[in-house]
Amino acid sequence: MSGGKVLQNGGLSRQSSFAFGPGDGDGVASEARPGGLRREESFGMSALGVDDDEETDGTKDPRMWLRVVGAFEQPRLTYNVNQKHFEVVGAAPSLLPDPSHKTHLFRHRYNLIHQRLLRNESFQTSSVVSARTSALRRTSSTIATQQQAYKLTPIANLLGRTGSSHLLLGLLTISPTGMLTLNDPTGSITLDIQLARPVPEDGAWFTPGMIVLVDGVYEEEGSAAAPGLDGNRGVGGTVGGKFIAYSVGGPPGERRDVTLSVIGEGKDGSLKAGGGFGWVDFLGVGSERATGSAMRKLEKSVLRGASECSAEGRGRIVILGEVELDNARTLQAIKKVLTIYAAEPADQTPMVVVLMGNLVRYAVMAGGGSGGSIEYKEYFDSLASALSDYPTMLQNTTFVFVPGDNDPWPSAFSAGAATALPRSSVPELFTSRIKRAFATANAEADKPNGKRTDGEAIWSTNPTRLTMFGPAQEVVLFRDDISGRLRRNAVKFRPLEEEAAPNPDAQPNEDASIDSNGIDPDRAPNDSMDVDEAVETAESHIPAPKAKEPANSAGSIDVHIARKLVKTILDQGYLSPFPLSDRPVFWDHAGALQLYPLPTALVLMDPEAPPFAVTYEGCHVMNPGSLTPQGRRGVAQWMEYDARTRRGKIREAIY
Repeated sequence: MSGGKVLQNGGLSRQSSFAFGPGDGDGVASEARPGGLRREESFGMSALGVDDDEETDGTKDPRMWLRVVGAFEQPRLTYNVNQKHFEVVGAAPSLLPDPSHKTHLFRHRYNLIHQRLLRNESFQTSSVVSARTSALRRTSSTIATQQQAYKLTPIANLLGRTGSSHLLLGLLTISPTGMLTLNDPTGSITLDIQLARPVPEDGAWFTPGMIVLVDGVYEEEGSAAAPGLDGNRGVGGTVGGKFIAYSVGGPPGERRDVTLSVIGEGKDGSLKAGGGFGWVDFLGVGSERATGSAMRKLEKSVLRGASECSAEGRGRIVILGEVELDNARTLQAIKKVLTIYAAEPADQTPMVVVLMGNLVRYAVMAGGGSGGSIEYKEYFDSLASALSDYPTMLQNTTFVFVPGDNDPWPSAFSAGAATALPRSSVPELFTSRIKRAFATANAEADKPNGKRTDGEAIWSTNPTRLTMFGPAQEVVLFRDDISGRLRRNAVKFRPLEEEAAPNPDAQPNEDASIDSNGIDPDRAPNDSMDVDEAVETAESHIPAPKAKEPANSAGSIDVHIARKLVKTILDQGYLSPFPLSDRPVFWDHAGALQLYPLPTALVLMDPEAPPFAVTYEGCHVMNPGSLTPQGRRGVAQWMEYDARTRRGKIREAIY
């Protein structure tokens, strides 16, 4: 049986391990291919209600295929290094797990990035090239050098290899003695970054807690020191000596279609998936191999077909950031935004409206200016009264609330400081009036066909994910002051001003950048990965500065900060790449912070960063900014994401 159907051809399919339905939590992986089973039958497409011949009015509403996945609802997967695939974690999660789970948190992050690098073309060695290396060396050493791939060296293998150059992959940490160290599963070593340059130059932040690539030379300690816990005596897996770094860069990102192995197009125009992780169901909504083709065909008919009759359409997501309900101007701005969309026809209103925290300016129940639980309840009652004036929006739209650090209950003991991630939703104690407003609006709605989906209010977690048409689209919503934390904790490199200025009259010297050890300080471990080109060609919807404007104009600085922030987060593939002392994380739920595979869109709500919409490695990253920006009285600002074009734009209105 699969999806309520009797299968004629028996045997387990690979998808059976990852079909996270009722009772599928402890499935056993099978290495057999699906064989005679169809993709729809192997996953149970009837359970999802997908029918290629279904042309009812209900399926034409994109909200029918929308699902909100909270951080605590996602399947818990772990990467098996030996078998090179994902496995389901069978143990139940706990808020107070065994200390070994903390080690597994960092090991899992390292394994994901390590396997991602090994599948990168720059780290793959061709067997044909390896077999003919000796012949190439006899004829042309230059050709052999160009065809060499990057090779990662485990830290433990540095012993006895002083003076040799290596490329390391590891986790940046601060040792108990205050030294900057690099760790991997085999050991740790002290880093010397006095000569190091970031790659790309001023294009990303590097902080302790990030996994980075370091290119440099290993140097053993010259003289024996007195025994002690100095971090260089091989105690606890620490390799003696130091690693002199010449370049530090983040691991190159990987596009979503590459991770899921979506290759080519079929005769009907739908994308087809290959091998790789296409069989893995990362969010419990179906895998790419099982449901991707059918869902993309459905997405094309529902979203793309609507574009022929209207330039707007139902496939829009309205994102309001920093909705501070204790600010009187916030309710005015919300009314202005809802008035704009309520004036549109009912079948053209946005399908989702997202209200992201902080929902109050100060921490609730912490002695701040936002009061206690009674005042917090009154803020939502006022919001419910404002929403009741727009019954059309309540009847046809899904409202999603994403809390911040100032919202209860974590704010009661954090006093507005960074709380543990992922954080739970706003308690139902404060949301009863808003739910009543939606129930009243839906009861008064005219439903002649009986197939229309009622509007609803969903109180989700931080972070949370929106999936549309199964694995076809994934939108991640995350609220954090991440740019400020990156600036506070970033590793400081040698300023460029200290370098000698080039002499234009001097003749070029080919050996000028080569030191005594034969290492090129300017060589980056991922130069061949077009990291700089990817940043420069990243599509941005922020108006670029004109040619007459100075290089340090406000528009140019905002674009640079946006691209720097986006590259840092997406290359790490993790929403909180910081030490647990700076940003606590629930060990058993750290998988909810993973950005692997990269989502279709990422909403990174950061009030300290400028509003932007930037595309990097196929992932569209947006920051809506505050709904009521400071210094701009009477202006409402929000982000509008179009699921048809998969692009967002910043909108403003005067109220």
